[in-house]
Amino acid sequence: MVGPLMDISAYMADVGQKARKAATAVARSSTAERNDALLAMADALDASRDALTDANRQDLDAGRENGLEPAMLDRLELTPARIDTMIEGLRQVASLPDPIGEITGMSYRPSGIQVGKMRVPLGVIGIIYESRPNVTVEAASLCLKSGNATVLRGGSESLHSNQAIAACIAEGLRQVGLPEEAVQVIKTRDREAVGKLITMPEYVDVIVPRGGKGLIERISRDARVPVIKHLDGVCHVYIDSHADPEKALAIAVNAKTQRYGTCNTMETLLVDAEIAADILPLLASAFEEKGVELRGCERTRDVLAHVTSATEDDWHAEYLSPVLAIRVVDGLDAAIAHINRYSSQHTDAIVTENYTRARRFLTEVDSSSVMVNASTRFADGFEYGLGAEIGISTDKLHARGPVGLEGLTSQKYVVFGDGHIRS
Repeated sequence: MVGPLMDISAYMADVGQKARKAATAVARSSTAERNDALLAMADALDASRDALTDANRQDLDAGRENGLEPAMLDRLELTPARIDTMIEGLRQVASLPDPIGEITGMSYRPSGIQVGKMRVPLGVIGIIYESRPNVTVEAASLCLKSGNATVLRGGSESLHSNQAIAACIAEGLRQVGLPEEAVQVIKTRDREAVGKLITMPEYVDVIVPRGGKGLIERISRDARVPVIKHLDGVCHVYIDSHADPEKALAIAVNAKTQRYGTCNTMETLLVDAEIAADILPLLASAFEEKGVELRGCERTRDVLAHVTSATEDDWHAEYLSPVLAIRVVDGLDAAIAHINRYSSQHTDAIVTENYTRARRFLTEVDSSSVMVNASTRFADGFEYGLGAEIGISTDKLHARGPVGLEGLTSQKYVVFGDGHIRS
């Protein structure tokens, strides 16, 4: 570990220089080399189960002494099953198609040259995250597979676990002759390291924060490096007057109750006024059976008199808990207007059998994922066929929605000629 007297600026500059140098080596490595490194990392994790468990026990003991909440301790723990999942994750990423070097859009220009675009790595990716040590493996594997070097800064509560995992990652890189500095896990708990990491554009090309809203707001505010992020998951389901009631009930219940603490969980339900009297009692019964607290607008409470009155704050809320806001709206225009005002541009869905209305919703709702007749819980890299994801982006430049391997790359123009000169 880095000692308390170390100059953090000097340490982070050294990390950055090594990452930049390693990025060049990783970018020119072959698909086979990177895949072999991932498989070697998986083998190293498998062989180091006892060391991983011992390191994790140190973090858990310290966490209990420091009064960490049970939920945080659960996220921190490396169970045998979670180690299995990390190992399997590395092998799955190794099996994914390699995006690097793909050339698309090749066409002849009138001058005779051929012009296209080639997919290339971003370079050095800094990832800042909290508690869960398995993110170390996920992040490292996706960055390496996409031809990037990465600098990882995990939560201070998981320092020993992350360093044990880092040793396995370094072993995998070493076995195939790739530089160990291609994946560096910061060795200090000092928060100044984060401040340095996000202000080193000479060494770091992009930052990906994974954690709570407070962390992401801080990174977005202070970074001098481009950031791929989302702040909130205020997701909506709109039940149109042309919806199939059975589909609407199943989708709404799943979107809210399949998991409460995820960014793609529905937080506000919008219901067309034409069907509110018929469908709201069915929805209320289903949600209350699941233990969900309902907060409704006045028109909702005209039908469901027992529910709590919703406030303006409820339309902005990401509850991440068994609480749901419900609003009755006058048709598609009102639903779209509500979503575009209150949505966090993460994921929003419409339930309808009307093709024209579905197309309008897809066109006019300005979110990174827009769905027709499907639960918002599908907004996930694995479910989208990306194999894995580094996170969700609600930004509009570069990557938007679940960020998989392709989102960790860029494109450059490539031109082929045969002695062509411009006249």
